[in-house]
Amino acid sequence: MENNFWKGKNVFITGCTGLLGSWLTKALVERGANVIGLIRDLVPKSNLNWSGFNKKITTIRGELEDYVLLERALNEYEIDSVYHLGAQTIVTIANRNPISTFETNIKGTWNLLEACRRSPKIERIIFASSDKAYGAQDKLPYNEETPLEGRHPYDVSKSCADLLCQSYHETYNLPVCITRCGNFYGGGDLNFNRIVPGTIRSVLNKEQPIIRSNGKMIRDYFYIEDGVEAYLTLAEKMDEDNIHGEAFNFSNEEPLTVLEIVDKILAVMDCDLEPIVLNKSSNEIESQFLSANKARKILKWKPLYTMEDGLKKSTDWYKAFFQ
Repeated sequence: MENNFWKGKNVFITGCTGLLGSWLTKALVERGANVIGLIRDLVPKSNLNWSGFNKKITTIRGELEDYVLLERALNEYEIDSVYHLGAQTIVTIANRNPISTFETNIKGTWNLLEACRRSPKIERIIFASSDKAYGAQDKLPYNEETPLEGRHPYDVSKSCADLLCQSYHETYNLPVCITRCGNFYGGGDLNFNRIVPGTIRSVLNKEQPIIRSNGKMIRDYFYIEDGVEAYLTLAEKMDEDNIHGEAFNFSNEEPLTVLEIVDKILAVMDCDLEPIVLNKSSNEIESQFLSANKARKILKWKPLYTMEDGLKKSTDWYKAFFQ
């Protein structure tokens, strides 16, 4: 049966040039949505531009810190659905420059929530929180009842923004749901200090991959097209399942160490280069991984790609990109 849920809907996306934003924009346009994207900086090589979908959406230049701009955009374009993905997402940058991270991730979120509260046409809001919002926990995997206890700047920014969304639902009945995902990977991620794109680029350049940490940190690695389906499914089921105000973890539930994910990339790329382990990272949590049981049960969601599938599709994307 054809899904016409998004046909003709006016969807506002913050962070549409990012990894998740660019793939989600493409999926929504293909499903007939009218996408309005908030863009702070022009990124010529972003996946949004590279895929050509920048020409198929309405773009608004501006920042999440600009409340008046957000309120104008939501009202003038008669927005009914909001995906709030815009954020400063790099842990090392947050450690170096916490103020700009707090401004974007916390103030930007309350600005958008307040603008949504004052916009009568809003029917659904999806906020991209993170597994980092849980902070360091002894009991793993995290489930949605795990307390939000971020300690380092990026983690704190996500804990705060997550709680702001819960507050706006509880106090104003705002129709918001929260996603908490592991580390996204896939074609279009141009943050090459992240382990997956950085390793792929190194191999394509015939250089040894560099591991910033000791290689033993455990993480979820979540393929981007699975992420897009998770975000679409959640929005589509918000009303019918009466889940406003709730948070959902999304994960393929296969936690790996950094060394293990690098080994998998090397195997997919048929490469025998040895990684260089710098053991220099700081302010990062040793082990983080998620249970996606709630999403599987309530939303009937499950990942469509194996880790090997996702890594192969990713390496194919980067090969084409660098050519």
